[in-house]
Amino acid sequence: MFSLPNLSDLLLSVPAVLWAITFHEFCHGYAAYSFGDPTAARMGRLTLNPLAHLDPIGALMLLLFRFGWAKPVPVDPRYFRNPARDMVFVSLAGPAGNILSAAVVGLLLHLFPRLFAANVPLFTFMLLMVYINLGLAVFNLIPIPPLDGSKILYVLLPPRFLRGFFWLERYGMFVLMALVLLNVIPLIMRPFVRLLARMVLPSWLPF
Repeated sequence: MFSLPNLSDLLLSVPAVLWAITFHEFCHGYAAYSFGDPTAARMGRLTLNPLAHLDPIGALMLLLFRFGWAKPVPVDPRYFRNPARDMVFVSLAGPAGNILSAAVVGLLLHLFPRLFAANVPLFTFMLLMVYINLGLAVFNLIPIPPLDGSKILYVLLPPRFLRGFFWLERYGMFVLMALVLLNVIPLIMRPFVRLLARMVLPSWLPF
């Protein structure tokens, strides 16, 4: 899952990556809007246009290594009626959108196995859609700032731990990159991605 893809897989990955990052950020923005925050809509981010959400480095990481990020949708929790609770739902909305995308593709593979098995490029694209979306979801649920999982911890952590967590927020990206380079992030992600893949893909596929 974390090795460099061949050229054909790389080309087939492009639309899968664009969908994954676009729908991820759209779901964040839509959830925030549903809770009363118009910031994303005002800034033109409540859209399925991938150019509005594209982060070149994050997209390249997702394209090559199956985990990455997009340009974060701006969220202003001051609009929320219950900021702590609503922020959790907004943070989970992006990964949930990716898991939903993977589940829909998996359902299509369940329903029309012969159609996809007879078309190798289409079948490969469908598998890439599943793994890229699951990779983006699992990666973003890691509780290291600025990933979505870190925002959930603001609500769950006892107050005495928040000071240290705020310190981590300042250097979270450096910590994250170090863990990626040391191959820690792929080792953490792999079993979760495989577990989710088993749940959404047909049983006749190898894992």
